[in-house]
Amino acid sequence: MEFWHGFLLITSVHLLAAASPGPDFVLVSQQTLSKGRRTGLICSLGITLGLAVHITYSVLGLATVIAHSQPLLTAIKWLGGAYLMYLGWQGIGAKPKPASDLAINIPQQRPIKHPAQDVFKDDSTLATLRRGFFCNVFNPKAPVYFVAIFTLVLSPDIPLWQLSIYGVWMMVLQMAWFSTVVMLLSIPAVIPPINKNTYK
Repeated sequence: MEFWHGFLLITSVHLLAAASPGPDFVLVSQQTLSKGRRTGLICSLGITLGLAVHITYSVLGLATVIAHSQPLLTAIKWLGGAYLMYLGWQGIGAKPKPASDLAINIPQQRPIKHPAQDVFKDDSTLATLRRGFFCNVFNPKAPVYFVAIFTLVLSPDIPLWQLSIYGVWMMVLQMAWFSTVVMLLSIPAVIPPINKNTYK
């Protein structure tokens, strides 16, 4: 596959994936609305660094598959493509929930937390960075997604530098998307009054 063909393919697919709601989006939104723009950006950086873990094992694992079994790589490509089509179909068919289903009575109901949110409870820069990192690393759908997307561009003759550029570019896209989300959510008109007791 030509470099720019793969580059455009990864850009389009990953932008759609980054924009779809998930644990990362929920965490960044919560951190931004409750603690401000700076915390949201730091959390976004942690999530972006978490991508490096998935990208590394996906590329190395698929490289091993290429070296040992071309038929297996072909099967993984078909499965990966089917999974990405499934994600796209889910996005197209998604319907908004009624307002009554989205309402949460905070005083009476304990909020649902991602497991990584309880790892570090303090508000330091490093803790926020690690919170975002672990939220992305522990996302159960991430391994399947990254293997799927790399099978679309991977071939036995593709050089390592090309894969590295793809991986770094995916991290840039992720950071750009969440930075945009943080900037939009940190507009004064968007931020609701903060009840400090809610986030203790």
